[in-house]
Amino acid sequence: MLKLAPGVSEFAKAATVVAEGNGSIITADSNTPRSPTLTHDTMLVSYIVGGPNEVQAFGLDGKARGKLPLPLPQIAAFGNIEALPGGDVLFGVSTYLRPRYYARWHAADGKIAETKLAVDSPVKFDDAEVTREFATSKDGTKVPLNIIRRKGTKLDGANPTLLHGYGGYGVSQQPRFAGPTTRLLLDGGGIYVDANIRGGSEFGERWHEQGRLTKKQNVFDDFAAAGEYLIKAKYTDHAHLAMLGGSNGGLLMGVMITQHPQLAHAVISSVGIYDMVRVELDPNGSFNTTEFGTVKDEAQFKALYAYSPYHHVRQGEKYPAVLMMTGANDGRVNPMHSRKFTAALQAATASGLPVYLRISTKSGHGIGSSLDERISQSADWMAFLFDQLGMKLD
Repeated sequence: MLKLAPGVSEFAKAATVVAEGNGSIITADSNTPRSPTLTHDTMLVSYIVGGPNEVQAFGLDGKARGKLPLPLPQIAAFGNIEALPGGDVLFGVSTYLRPRYYARWHAADGKIAETKLAVDSPVKFDDAEVTREFATSKDGTKVPLNIIRRKGTKLDGANPTLLHGYGGYGVSQQPRFAGPTTRLLLDGGGIYVDANIRGGSEFGERWHEQGRLTKKQNVFDDFAAAGEYLIKAKYTDHAHLAMLGGSNGGLLMGVMITQHPQLAHAVISSVGIYDMVRVELDPNGSFNTTEFGTVKDEAQFKALYAYSPYHHVRQGEKYPAVLMMTGANDGRVNPMHSRKFTAALQAATASGLPVYLRISTKSGHGIGSSLDERISQSADWMAFLFDQLGMKLD
């Protein structure tokens, strides 16, 4: 047994095997692969690099052996990386355009071969592509955007475009199969955009720290910059831009409505927090203070009040069309937030655009909702989107 002098830790004797790089190492949780994965002579380390993932191979001495290639070069997320007998590795791949499939990395020659293990879907995206571009936020930070569109889409400034964001709790927006709602959006001539704004951990914990507590305004600035970029780059215009977010992303939508009421024509906000001054008094409210702060701290109170959507609704402002969605049985976020904020917007708006509130008596925060309820919710917000952006299916 190694005995150390008082005050000396084992870490003081540790050797660096893999040096710090540009990406952030993905550690194990319920949604991500174990990292590193070890074979008899290779160490595979999973990284998140701004949202998309990559897996790098190293010798057990730390010598780099290159990245795991994909069968097709796509923006992707890796998962379920498992070492096989003989040194080969089986790993899962998810992309915006294809559901999870599995490939095998052959240690002998470093080549990748797709296996028969794959999730199938009746929804296909053979006519679509994903591009990755960057918006510049208020403080100069580059914010990644993952843009899903039909191949050959003309950038004429008039495409119906749905911009999605979350930005909180260190939750990263990683590539995932787009699914039927995005397929409908594309079939209606639209574009879908996933923004890797601060508050998540797309670039590690620093990305999260820059978007929490008294720095939460960075999250909103990032998302607003994403919307402005899409307009400047001629993807869309104010009349054809819509925004979507839920839970912490619902707060994001509330701030977009009050801080940038003319940026988007329509906003879909689900199970969000909108009264930041009283949220910690809710049954689950104290949990949120680690992310947003507390009114008991002067600096944090000032930051909370400065962006609290409910407290910044202005009489006579021309607000966008809004669809608020909440569950009557939500134990995470008090549905009263949605009711209060909707009522305030309905009383104040001068745009002539609708402000709707959808309350489900059969759901809560969304986790564990029945398939029937999820379909009903998707149908309602898609109908709202198509109506407000003047979309029709081909």
